Amino acid sequence: QVQLVESGGGLVQPGGSLRLSCAASGSFFGINTMGWYRQAPGKERELVAAITRSGTTNYAGSVKGRFTISRDNAKNTVYLQMNSLKPEDTAVYYCNARVVFTNYREYDYWGQGTQVTLSS
Repeated sequence: QVQLVESGGGLVQPGGSLRLSCAASGSFFGINTMGWYRQAPGKERELVAAITRSGTTNYAGSVKGRFTISRDNAKNTVYLQMNSLKPEDTAVYYCNARVVFTNYREYDYWGQGTQVTLSS
């Protein structure tokens, strides 16, 4: 059983900052790519940022330069530092992890989601 537990969402004013965390727990060999997705009301879930185990990152164009993804492999945790937040960043943010098991099979797992709301 693998669980991803997110934290750090909340209500923030435009221009503010938030830091999301997602910790993976359970019995597995390791984790490859970890990422953050978001889904706004009436819209499809979209990739925000992703990071490989070696630290290569990928960002959506709309957040590049404002958001920073990082991870701590020893803690199986991924972070998303969000700065200069805009109203259009309002969404439920989901953590994703590509988990590797001892039989070398890989499966995607998702967190429960954390709400980020921009409001003045």
